[in-house]
Amino acid sequence: MGIGATTAGFPAVRRTPGTAFGIYVHVPFCATRCGYCDFNTYTAGELGGATPQGWLAAVRAELAMAACVVSDVTVDTVFVGGGTPSLLGGAGLASVLDAVRDNFVLGPDAEVTTEANPESTSAPFFEQIRRAGYTRVSLGMQSVAERVLAVLDRTHSPGRALQAAQEALAAGFEHLNIDLIYGTPGESDDDLRHSVDAALSAGVDHVSAYALVVEDGTALARRVSRGEIARPDDDVLAHRYELLDGWLSAAGLSWYEVSNWSRPGAECRHNLGYWNGGQWWGAGPGAHGFVGDTRWWNVKRPLAYAEQLGQGRAPVADFERLDDHDRHVEDVLLQIRLREGLPVGALSETEQRRATDAVTAGLLTHNGDRLVLTGRGRLLADAVVRDVLD
Repeated sequence: MGIGATTAGFPAVRRTPGTAFGIYVHVPFCATRCGYCDFNTYTAGELGGATPQGWLAAVRAELAMAACVVSDVTVDTVFVGGGTPSLLGGAGLASVLDAVRDNFVLGPDAEVTTEANPESTSAPFFEQIRRAGYTRVSLGMQSVAERVLAVLDRTHSPGRALQAAQEALAAGFEHLNIDLIYGTPGESDDDLRHSVDAALSAGVDHVSAYALVVEDGTALARRVSRGEIARPDDDVLAHRYELLDGWLSAAGLSWYEVSNWSRPGAECRHNLGYWNGGQWWGAGPGAHGFVGDTRWWNVKRPLAYAEQLGQGRAPVADFERLDDHDRHVEDVLLQIRLREGLPVGALSETEQRRATDAVTAGLLTHNGDRLVLTGRGRLLADAVVRDVLD
């Protein structure tokens, strides 16, 4: 599939009016590579000559191109992810947001989020990015159990994540997320409980929790294949999810997406844009964008990304056009994961009959004219989607 010709070098796109619009900026830099991670990230020795300064110049160039392709749009959300955005420092992250503002109009209540690794943050860092206009921070804590962090190859100390959370709140951030990973081999129920208690004691209003997945090609996958550690057990993962949901719900954080819990009003609006069919521009190496009926993805290597933009060429590796069937499948896949669920009327008659079978099986329930996953259904969300769509 080739790239359609436009003056900016991007595939020809036409924005769908009336939906949320976000900008995602991918920061590909990491100090070390975590054993479970298969994201498009690079340590210093893997960059092949790419630099943060060259990356930022390239991002600025891409956002300028983006403004030509998608004009007259108000940006509702910005999300800086990675990788480890906090490695850029407060000044670097301020420059990223300046690059967005130089090319787009931010809405008056725009949500602006950055991910951060606790070890590359400090009280002055949080104060600087808050002054720059960031409104939300997502901290990668994963666990407070040292043995769990060791299996995951995480370098931060258990206490640093909690200190970072307190520094962020002191800097004036109203919305603070902590990421947890559950099901790591060797983790106990008590390990997970201590991690949840620590997150709650830090005063966060949002928790994202993900089951450990052994991704092909990672250091974790190689250790599992050699028999050094066990593969995560599905029954244990289901049990841990139920524990998480119970503890977080009791503390006043309600699930609003299968892997996300928040206090009222603290939901991540950027991610809700993805799940509710919004549109976004993805800037940076390997970033994905979606506008109108078109999804595209950038070249992955930071040096190639910067070189293409330096030559005035779009960094797009490829793209695809989504037809009505593709969009329908995605809407079902994403919306069924949300607390509000999926409108029954969005399904065909055949799909509605299959959904009725899922209701009978206790996986879905009716909430007015919408279908919502039950607690058991959340554990089997992907299977529910397959059964409804097949």
